[in-house]
Amino acid sequence: MVCAAELGANIIPLGCLKNIVMSRIEKILEFINKGGEDSFLQHALALEYIKIEKYQDALEQFVALLNREPEYVGSYYHLGKLYEKLGQSSQAIQTYEQGMIVAKKQADQHSYNELMMAKEDLED
Repeated sequence: MVCAAELGANIIPLGCLKNIVMSRIEKILEFINKGGEDSFLQHALALEYIKIEKYQDALEQFVALLNREPEYVGSYYHLGKLYEKLGQSSQAIQTYEQGMIVAKKQADQHSYNELMMAKEDLED
């Protein structure tokens, strides 16, 4: 398969995209294996899994991350969106609400507003 970089194109064929994402996943896993639990890397890994539609793997990463570090406010939005994608609206709303509590404690108005809008959009 000829990838976009070789073609000089702006459009990346799906097969190439999956190869790129798998390469990123391998690198992230390598960093995690070397350095132990790292919330930023675990969050990044979950996002990469979403890109290749490995939703259960992404879900496991987000849930494990938030169980270990519930103050990692950035993961609540993405976990909520993942629950929405999986058709689990009530779980998504609960996740947004939990994230809003954390964001409020951290005085993170941007994250709070983002989570509140996601929740309201889902409830409409």
